[in-house]
Amino acid sequence: MAGATLLRHLGPRLFAAAEPASGLAASARGIMPAAARIFPARMASTEAAAPHAKQEDDAASPQAAATPEQQNKKPVVSYWGIEPRKLVKDDGTEWPWFCFRPWDTYRPDTSIDVTKHHLPKALADKVAYFVVRSLRVPRDLFFQRRHASHALLLETVAAVPPMVGGVLLHLRSLRRFEHSGGWIRALMEEAENERMHLMTFMEVTQPRWWERALVLAAQGVFFNAYFVGYLISPKFAHRFVGYLEEEAVESYTEYLKDLEAGLIENTPAPAIAIDYWRLPADARLKDVVTAVRADEAHHRDANHYASDIHYQGMTLNQTPAPLGYH
Repeated sequence: MAGATLLRHLGPRLFAAAEPASGLAASARGIMPAAARIFPARMASTEAAAPHAKQEDDAASPQAAATPEQQNKKPVVSYWGIEPRKLVKDDGTEWPWFCFRPWDTYRPDTSIDVTKHHLPKALADKVAYFVVRSLRVPRDLFFQRRHASHALLLETVAAVPPMVGGVLLHLRSLRRFEHSGGWIRALMEEAENERMHLMTFMEVTQPRWWERALVLAAQGVFFNAYFVGYLISPKFAHRFVGYLEEEAVESYTEYLKDLEAGLIENTPAPAIAIDYWRLPADARLKDVVTAVRADEAHHRDANHYASDIHYQGMTLNQTPAPLGYH
């Protein structure tokens, strides 16, 4: 049955146009057209088909019949086929950034206490604090006083925990048919804020190849380790991040000290930082570091608060998330 079906479909292609000839030449003339019918794209001559194909392409091309005005017209770059709304800044100039929009900008709350420290009480707190403090030794040996390079690596790591926590809470909300108390959005905003820190410091300095390799290794290890740790104990995971943010606040404080002492040039603030934090047009690098430090202090408090909720025997969906820094 299979053979009959195959012959019924391929028979006309194989034998319909075979030329009556004899000998080897006849076999060649019969086989080649048949093979060309079965595999037209592979057996056809590209040289012979090129003029005909070019004519078809020219006829099918919309640019062939289009007027010069239509050819110069820019295509609409919206999925819905609607011209996107033009965004402008306060001074009337066009909004230059695609990684964030005007409604994502804010003024940093620099009045937050940057000296606050959560005293470790439980065993899990002490373990988290010890792990974070032990990371200072290789950090100081590797970066020393290269604060901008340290900030690049720090932000690539600091943006991982909130994304992991937000994804896991998102899946939990779907799995249990329950609200998240706003924590999914709070953690996603924290992850995006950390990524914007990275985009800002990329305008200040560029990572060397070994620093890129270190980021690649650190992110691969840290993402998986934090993912497993969050599944096992969210309260430990948030406490760990709280202490990690305390270290970030201390690092940026040292950065500011070197800027004030003149050890690091206080260059003009990058344009992306001015628009993101709504800084003055004449803002300097010191203003940027101050804004980043304030963000890290807010992350510190939010993660310690999340850990405290778990220590009280509640889950994050039972307690509303704190107001963000936006």
